[in-house]
Amino acid sequence: MNGTEHWTRKGDVKLFLWRKTAANATRGTILFVHGSSMASQPTFDLQVPGRPHSSVMEWFAERGFDTWCMDNEGYGRSDKSRPINCDISNGADDLAAGSEYVLRQSGAKKLLVYGISSGALKAALFAERHPERVARLALDAFVWTGDGSPTLAERKKRLPEFQSKNRRPIDRAFVRSIFTRDHPGTADEATIEAFADAILKLDDSVPTGTYVDMCSKLPLVSPEKIDVPTIVMRGEYDGIAGFDDLLEFFRRLPNPDKQFSVMAGISHASFQQKNYLMVYHLLHAFFSQPEPVYRG
Repeated sequence: MNGTEHWTRKGDVKLFLWRKTAANATRGTILFVHGSSMASQPTFDLQVPGRPHSSVMEWFAERGFDTWCMDNEGYGRSDKSRPINCDISNGADDLAAGSEYVLRQSGAKKLLVYGISSGALKAALFAERHPERVARLALDAFVWTGDGSPTLAERKKRLPEFQSKNRRPIDRAFVRSIFTRDHPGTADEATIEAFADAILKLDDSVPTGTYVDMCSKLPLVSPEKIDVPTIVMRGEYDGIAGFDDLLEFFRRLPNPDKQFSVMAGISHASFQQKNYLMVYHLLHAFFSQPEPVYRG
């Protein structure tokens, strides 16, 4: 399936968007939001030989969805010229600009929004600021206060380093560490290598802003202000998402149309795991769920 590239602006900043859709795209319009250490296409349109349906965008497009992803400022093909660290709030600003473009191009009234890791924080903050644009919100590998997160506890040891510069280097060893730090064996070697190839083709460094925010400024969103249907997706072995932290966040979400899903055998990068088709199923069920007829 061929994709089409699109561009929009946030002030003077050029933002890259990627679209995959089929002629019968009537099920809804999805905007996928990437995490701290990689651009959008490697995450959501990854091609791995011998791995069926490796691209989540293609899988959803084949089922009637109009699918989009966007490189946040500082990542991939989007603008990297400003001397800033591209934090969570800046990423939510990107989503405001990108969503306006996607709604205009697609003709959709609202978007189905999926974010992973720091992308989930950006998506949640965007939904808090622009609930009128969000039909359903999926937060994968999300973190609220950071309590109970061994990955963040370890990352905080390097906080002064991250605060001292706007970008941090990434390499193949770093990409591999995403899959070994929590529970080795949840992803296969071919997928890890293809993921690393795709990431490093676009970036050899990424912004520090999301790391600084997640290590020193949580919480960044208020669950009471996210009044849209929401699913919280938590990998069984994920070291970012503290279980009790997420349950308390979930409890405070005001919209009764909400779900909490634990994904067995999953660590952090869920679409690149061995159990990825299970993740697709959970997300598809939530995004295709009928609206409640009776609300009381």
